[in-house]
Amino acid sequence: MKKIWTLALVCSTLTGFVACNNAGSDDAIKSANESNEVKQDSAENMAPDNSAAGVVSEQDSKFAVEAASGGMLEVQLGKLAQQKASSQKVKDFGALMVRDHTNANDELKALAIKKNITLPPAPGEEHMNHIKELTDKSGKEFDKDYIDMMVSDHEEDVKKFEDCSQNGNDAELKAFAAKTLPTLREHLNAVKKIQESLK
Repeated sequence: MKKIWTLALVCSTLTGFVACNNAGSDDAIKSANESNEVKQDSAENMAPDNSAAGVVSEQDSKFAVEAASGGMLEVQLGKLAQQKASSQKVKDFGALMVRDHTNANDELKALAIKKNITLPPAPGEEHMNHIKELTDKSGKEFDKDYIDMMVSDHEEDVKKFEDCSQNGNDAELKAFAAKTLPTLREHLNAVKKIQESLK
């Protein structure tokens, strides 16, 4: 009888896990956030008096998820820029994006493993739409649209990383955000100069 109960428990746990992973799988960000919410709820239920010690807050896990999606977007669009751009400045900026964001992505992945944060395996739906949009363009049209997108994307990134570095709850995620901020600001300044030169 005990074996049957154990088997039933394993099956129901696996079914729940698969259901959670499939829920919102159309959007990698939504799916990762849902997975992190399940972990947070589970930790709170296991240790209600200890306020889920060792579990990253929802605010921090959402930052990590969005940063991972944004980082993957930068790398994929950077590779696209190296192939499709007509301007050497734009090609070089794309190469810089691939290098710097691959490094930041690797650092964030290592931190997420340590903190038990689920990151999306691919960019979220909105970011995927940006990739599809630029895939169909080439030459000067690509250059302008890619650079415009990089300006608005980096403006958004700087705000999110500033917010986490100042208001985050997890010390290591705050340190990651603070360490990455100067690079993001450099990217924003560089891409604004390119934007001006393309006008």
